[in-house]
Amino acid sequence: MNINTEKNLSPIGVFDSGVGGLTVAREIMRQLPNESIVYFGDTARVPYGSKSKGTIIKYSKQIVRFLLTKNVKAIVIACNTASALALDELQKEFDLPIIGVVKPGAKTAVSNTTTKRIGVIGTEGTVHSQIYTKVIHEYDPEAVVISKPCPLFVPLVEEGWLHDTVTDEVARRYLSEFDDKNIDALILGCTHYPLLRSTIKKIMGDRVNLINPAYETALSLRELLTAHNLSSPSETIADSRMHQFYVSDTPEKFKAFGNSIDLPFYIEKVEQINIESF
Repeated sequence: MNINTEKNLSPIGVFDSGVGGLTVAREIMRQLPNESIVYFGDTARVPYGSKSKGTIIKYSKQIVRFLLTKNVKAIVIACNTASALALDELQKEFDLPIIGVVKPGAKTAVSNTTTKRIGVIGTEGTVHSQIYTKVIHEYDPEAVVISKPCPLFVPLVEEGWLHDTVTDEVARRYLSEFDDKNIDALILGCTHYPLLRSTIKKIMGDRVNLINPAYETALSLRELLTAHNLSSPSETIADSRMHQFYVSDTPEKFKAFGNSIDLPFYIEKVEQINIESF
């Protein structure tokens, strides 16, 4: 197998509605240190969770067309809403490997529950699609899934209110849904939510395993690249100059936030583009 082709050296496209997908990009950087990333955050149109399926598909297709101009070899939809509503359409239309974050998260939850009672928090779009319930039941038909939309979490994260009394109160109100449900696994079903992990953990307690799909998504990406002979050569070590970051609005705000969440590399430059032109 020849892995020194131009395609093997091409970057991986990663996209989200905003900064949340950086939790997935961070895990890809850690687990696949030979790979470079082109990240797009749709900061002008965040949040995605309250928008219609047709709108999410339209936005996602625009983003994929943009990422293809950067010669990406595979794409990770680092957004649960877009994974739930647009993944199938994107896989049909575009001729490259595309994965989402839902299946990795569901698989991890099933393997981390003993009560077979799994909670899911996510955007309205993700929860109402019932995608997690469907995928969890593919792995374990007997599992009971209790879902709760938490629409205010994304704007709170985008504002940088990760440790704030307002965020604490909102989280308490949302998570009270699970008070008497006896769950022992809770899927953080939006890539923004791991940034609120400490707040959620404090409320849910040690008995509940918090499932962050980012780690499992990075492992799934590794398997995907191997299966398609697209892995970057092992002697290639990515550094910050090999990663590219693009947004549809407020690049300086995105850069400041990204550099505050313990990425393996410092974000040196964020470029704003007109995503509507794609």
